[in-house]
Amino acid sequence: MKQTPSQTVGPYFAYGLTPEQYLYSFKSLANNELVAIEDEQIIVKGRVFDGEGNVIPDAMLEIWDAKNNLFGRFGTGTEKDNSFVFKTQKPGSIDGQAPYLSVILFMRGQLIHSYTRIYFSDEDLNTTDTTLLQIEESRRSTLIAQKQEKFYEFNIYMQGDNETVFFEI
Repeated sequence: MKQTPSQTVGPYFAYGLTPEQYLYSFKSLANNELVAIEDEQIIVKGRVFDGEGNVIPDAMLEIWDAKNNLFGRFGTGTEKDNSFVFKTQKPGSIDGQAPYLSVILFMRGQLIHSYTRIYFSDEDLNTTDTTLLQIEESRRSTLIAQKQEKFYEFNIYMQGDNETVFFEI
C-alpha cells in the first residue's frame, strides 16, 4: 500500500463546524464559548493574516489549555468581519511557566496545521519562561496577546515581517 497524497485543510470546516458564521441554517459543532457563563472569563480577539498582509477569511483556531482542563475544546472559525473571538478562562502557571494557551491553526491552502501559543502581556512570568527565552527577543512579541480595556488582542501572521512564531510538534 502506498501513502495517500497530501491535501489542503479545508475550506470545508465552515460548512461542517461553524456554519452559523457563514449563514448556513444549522447549528455549529464548535463555538467560541470555552467556559460556562459563571466562570471568570477573558476574551481574546484577533485576525489571521497571509504573507501579503491580507486577512484570511476562513481560518479556524482550536484552543487548548492544560491548566484549566480545557484539553480538546474547539475554538472558533473566523467571524463575518474576518476576525476570531473566543471566551475562555485565563490559564494559570504550570511548573513556573508563564500562562499560555496552545493554538492549532487550520486554513485553506495549508498542507498541515500550524501550532503556536498565546501568552499574555500582563504576566510577569513572561520574562523567565523557558520557552519564550529560547525565541529570538525580536520575535517574542508575536506570541504575546496585548491587553486592551475589555479583551486581549492577538493577531496571527502566517508570513512576512511580523510572522508569528510557530512550533513543530
